[in-house]
Amino acid sequence: MIAKLSGRLDATGEDWAIVGVGGVGYLVHCSSRTLAALGEVGEACTVHTELQVSENDMRLLGFAEAAERDWFRLLTGIQGVGSKVALAILSALSIGELRDACGRGDAAMVARANGVGPKLAGRIVNELKDKAGGMPGGAGGFAPSAAPAPAGSKGADAASALENLGFKPAVAAQAVARALEELGEGASEGDLIRVALKKAAG
Repeated sequence: MIAKLSGRLDATGEDWAIVGVGGVGYLVHCSSRTLAALGEVGEACTVHTELQVSENDMRLLGFAEAAERDWFRLLTGIQGVGSKVALAILSALSIGELRDACGRGDAAMVARANGVGPKLAGRIVNELKDKAGGMPGGAGGFAPSAAPAPAGSKGADAASALENLGFKPAVAAQAVARALEELGEGASEGDLIRVALKKAAG
């Protein structure tokens, strides 16, 4: 089972990316949010993956965060939700929005995704309502950007440390923001970097 790929982003399309790892190009199908999070062609990238095998097809699905993959697995466990519909939902809603919609029973919000009618949206929120509270997401999910920490602050220094390790500025800023949420403003810079690094690496 291929669980994660770390390599170079070789090419992207409307709903796919090719990740080059050790001379091999892996075609991964992704949500639009994951594609946006992967960055520019030629840059280093990491995707969490799920391998789906059927009688006449084998495909690799890619996710910017392990949490998005967890939601994908939940969604595809529902009757009538295949990988294409699940990716459409994850393109239309962040994982935080999806968790909140399921928790509130807001089928109309889920129905915003392409290919999801009111009946299917209702089934999705009904089946996931009890599971949503225990799933990762947070209010913003993995939004494309997080507010940068004030210059000279421990948060800014921690984000800079992550960028020096090769993480994109948006990823570093979000990881530090999540670390601050978890540890509080009184956390040391070393603890911030340690926790943010774990979150950025997924």
